This record gives sequence, structure tokens and C-alpha cells, in this order.
Amino acid sequence: MQDFYKYLTTNQEDKEWGISFNVVGLATVKAGEIYPWPDHPTGYYFQWDKGRILSEYQINYITEGQGILETKTGKFKVHTGTIMLIKPGMWHRYKPDIKTGWTEHYIGIEGDIVDRLFRNPILNSRIPIIECGLKESFLDCYYKIFELAQKERPGFQLISSGIAIRLLGSVVSLVKNRHFKGTPLEIAMEDAKFIMRENVERELDFKKLASSLNLGYSYFRKMFKKHTGVSPGQYHLHLRLMRAKELLLSTDIPIKQVAFETGFESTHYFSRLYKKKMGIPPSEVRKK
Repeated sequence: MQDFYKYLTTNQEDKEWGISFNVVGLATVKAGEIYPWPDHPTGYYFQWDKGRILSEYQINYITEGQGILETKTGKFKVHTGTIMLIKPGMWHRYKPDIKTGWTEHYIGIEGDIVDRLFRNPILNSRIPIIECGLKESFLDCYYKIFELAQKERPGFQLISSGIAIRLLGSVVSLVKNRHFKGTPLEIAMEDAKFIMRENVERELDFKKLASSLNLGYSYFRKMFKKHTGVSPGQYHLHLRLMRAKELLLSTDIPIKQVAFETGFESTHYFSRLYKKKMGIPPSEVRKK
């Protein structure tokens, strides 16, 4: 997904629902690049020496690079896989390391349901960061919210609110189960799913993927299927076909280009496989 940010408007129905979105965005900050970008509106943009205070909650997921977050309670190192939890009224400032930059996915939300969720001891900790690692399921939540916000169809705020609850619930569950999970094998499986999610536009060499995770291919394939219920190839194929479905439904680009953007060199093969797996040919999806 390309970098973007969007500041959103909320109506009374959105506010009464209990969770409403004010801002969403994805930013890849290169090493040495100015941060934050000066084109953000008043209330969001800040200077490092002054920091800022928001009137909303922000959930910022760093998926690449590293940096630092400072609050009144201390200075915290931010690494790949860190989630920063910014709360209303909390003075803070953060920035990527000038040598590495970072990639951030963020949402800004408010509402009485959010207030209640953040009473949870894990979300309401004095330490405003949670080391989650690279979780494909977390990234999926952000991407779904981003796509809804970019289209901004009626009711998108209500649908997005459910995804935000899922994201926060997953974070809390991860922390609660940290003592029981996090084995090297599980981390490898999560890394594999994350890599697949980030490469939906092309085919992958799963032997090379297994090798990059320091696993033999046969063992990797066996453990991945045990972990997810499907083989690595089928898991990645499903991600690619779901991305193709999104493009068919939300854009008017030709089917040939949809096939190309999801890693299929042949339009005929793509159409035949799509019909086999999804039960309907791409042309019919586009008509509907």
C-alpha cells in the first residue's frame, strides 16, 4: 500500500456509536528525512522541542526501522514491531532514528467505547509502548481501516470501529499470552505470514523464504500448515486473490492489470484460478 494520510470528519451518528476516527495514515520515513512533515494541520504537527498533546487516542504501529518516544513518564526506545499508545492529554514526542527512518501505520480515534477499552491495565499502563513484533493480523487491521477510509463510503466509520476493537483486543491478548507464546517457531511463522502479506503483488519462492527463517523447507511447510491449516502456497494465494477481489470491486482498472498487480503473468490463468477458488469469474465480479 502506498503512503497516505487522511483527516476525517465525523457526524453525530459516528460519535454516538462510541468509536469515531479522526485520522488514519501510513508513512515511510527515509533515513535522514525531516520529521514530522510540516504539511500536517495545526493540532497534529509538532516541533520536537515543544512536543504535543492530542485530544484523541492514537495507535501507531512501527513495522520497519527504529526511533524514540518521550512522555512525561520517560524515554522509550521504539523498534520494529512496537506499538505506541498515545492517550488524550498526554504530552509526547516521537521520531525515527535519523540513520534508519521507520514505517508507521497509525489511527486516531475517540469515543466513550475507546475510553472504556483504555481502562484495561495493559492499554492504560504508564509505559506507552508494547513490543508486539511483526504480526500479519495487526497489519491486516490497519490495511482494512485504510481502505475503508480512502473510499469513505456511508457507514465506513461504523465498520472501521469493529476493526479497531479487534486490533486492541489482539494487542491485549498478545500481552496476556506472552508467557505461553513467542517460541522461535511461532515467531518464524508470524514472520512468514507478514512477508507474504507484504508481497501480495508477486509470487514467492517458499524455499528461499524458509531458508531466510533458518528452517528447512519440508519442516517449514509442515509447521506452517499446522499453524494455519493450509500450506504456505495456498495461504499466499488466498491473500493475492483477496487483494484481486478488492481491486475488482473498488477500482475500474482492467482485469489484465488486476492480474498483473497480484502477480499473475497470464490473464487467462488468473481468471481460471479465480473462478476455481472464489466460485465466480473476475468478469462477473466486475459486473456486480
